[in-house]
Amino acid sequence: MEKKKRLSKALAAAGIASRRAAEEIIFEGRVKVNGCVVTVPQTLVDWEQDTILVDEAPIRGEEKKVYFILNKPHGYICSNTRLGSKKLVIDLFSHLNLRLFSVGRLDRDTTGLLLITNDGHFANRVIHPSANILKEYLVKTSQEITDLHLKSISKGTYIEECWIKPVKVEKVRKGTLKVVVKEGKKREVRLLVQNAGLEILELSRIRIGGLRLGPIPEGTYRELTESDKQELFQRK
Repeated sequence: MEKKKRLSKALAAAGIASRRAAEEIIFEGRVKVNGCVVTVPQTLVDWEQDTILVDEAPIRGEEKKVYFILNKPHGYICSNTRLGSKKLVIDLFSHLNLRLFSVGRLDRDTTGLLLITNDGHFANRVIHPSANILKEYLVKTSQEITDLHLKSISKGTYIEECWIKPVKVEKVRKGTLKVVVKEGKKREVRLLVQNAGLEILELSRIRIGGLRLGPIPEGTYRELTESDKQELFQRK
């Protein structure tokens, strides 16, 4: 049986990051194999024969896979690299002594549904564009939302040199609306709403695919069930 696997795939299986993010880590020269920096994700490695370091820290091999749904609190960053004294999402799981990462990102000021795991293959399935997974956000604004605001958001805006349109925009009450998107560009929902002339007071992700956040208090989490994982890939 072939034990060697691509370095990017090995790092994803070890819970370093999704396969795409693992490739970026390799390209950045942060990975060593048997003492030598390797920048080619396709490099074949064997856990039993090769010593692999990421940022000079040894990687033990594949860990038992874990999956969590977190209600991300305000002020936390989706990164495994600490900048100064900023709080990281993974700090909320430090007592588990596992190498975890977030599946995708929410910006510092956004709360809500965030998946945390050490399974890079699972993360890649969720974030890959081919999955066509929709994401729903609840937006609270300081103004009364008008039809003009809704039309402006629905029309879309330029983000990262692309014209991005939401899948659905719906007014919930006077100053609250829901926005459903697919692309997942950086700060996409914020830019859509702000460019329509609305000031955002609160922004929270409440659904990914068919999986809803539910009654999870901000800053707490629970394990994903097999049913939850199936819900993720259901289009709603």
